[in-house]
Amino acid sequence: MNDCPFCQPTQTLLEQPLAYALADRYPVAPGHTLVVVRRHVADFFDTTAEEQQALFALLRDARRLLDARYAPQGYNIGVNVGEAAGQTVPHVHVHLIPRYAGDVPDPRGGVRAVIPHRQRY
Repeated sequence: MNDCPFCQPTQTLLEQPLAYALADRYPVAPGHTLVVVRRHVADFFDTTAEEQQALFALLRDARRLLDARYAPQGYNIGVNVGEAAGQTVPHVHVHLIPRYAGDVPDPRGGVRAVIPHRQRY
């Protein structure tokens, strides 16, 4: 895919044969990292078990790297699957977002904030 930003990776942080990690070009927090499957596939649920294993192994490796570089107090991990979920690049990638004490007034609900009125329960 010539126009896919993830099919020709540059400046990777970590690599494996089936996946790689790189800094997000539009980070929501210092250290925001993307873990990307190498094969051009749009839907996370269409990745192979081996690709999923590679993604999760790189998430662990990226966390260690970010812990050393940024010392965050927490993380959010997320995957957007489909346009209705906010996916804008049709190539599987997992967001690893470091979180810091005080970065938002009240972080309770975490990833539930994708639907703001459902964040609190």
